[in-house]
Amino acid sequence: MSGTLASRPDTTLAGMVWPAREGAALRLLRGAALGFLGACLLTISAKTQVPGPVPMTLQTLAVMAIGAGLGMRLALASVLIYLAQGALGLPVFANTPPQVPNLAYFLGPTGGFLLGFAAAAAIVGAAADRGLLRRPVIFGLVLTGANVVMLAVGCIWLAFLARTASGTGIGLVRAFEFGVQPFLVGNAIKLAIAALSFPLLFRFAARFSR
Repeated sequence: MSGTLASRPDTTLAGMVWPAREGAALRLLRGAALGFLGACLLTISAKTQVPGPVPMTLQTLAVMAIGAGLGMRLALASVLIYLAQGALGLPVFANTPPQVPNLAYFLGPTGGFLLGFAAAAAIVGAAADRGLLRRPVIFGLVLTGANVVMLAVGCIWLAFLARTASGTGIGLVRAFEFGVQPFLVGNAIKLAIAALSFPLLFRFAARFSR
């Protein structure tokens, strides 16, 4: 199928529920609407706190859901819209306020994890475009790989590039200790929920679209 924002309609939830129509204007309108909805989902997930020993949000789950639901191009567009909103000063990130979102925000400790969102959404979206997400086991492996990439990007950024009160980077060991390890169990639970629920949603959407 042609069009830079359209995914194959038989492999993503968005494609089954809202198929792309002929005509560049309609495809562009659909892509813009879905991209904006994906960015809104990310904002809502960032503001949703999950109780536990370590405060967490639902952003990891939202990123995976956007990739699976929209496909690579639209998922990546959603994340980029979300990041652009933050760069322009909109309070879309988890800790804004009290922190002030702007371009300098991306240089801080969480900047790498925000970039990791884009990588993870693209990985899951690419798998969705190829029809690989209909089985829980395969979906779980894709989600795990995407999550590893997301955490690795965030950890490396925090270790070597992030601007902190004490300088640039905090070292790899401390970055893993503070930026990755506390969230492993929570992320595993969220990924398991996604791996089990999305294949069921695919089946439901396939029946709905017939």
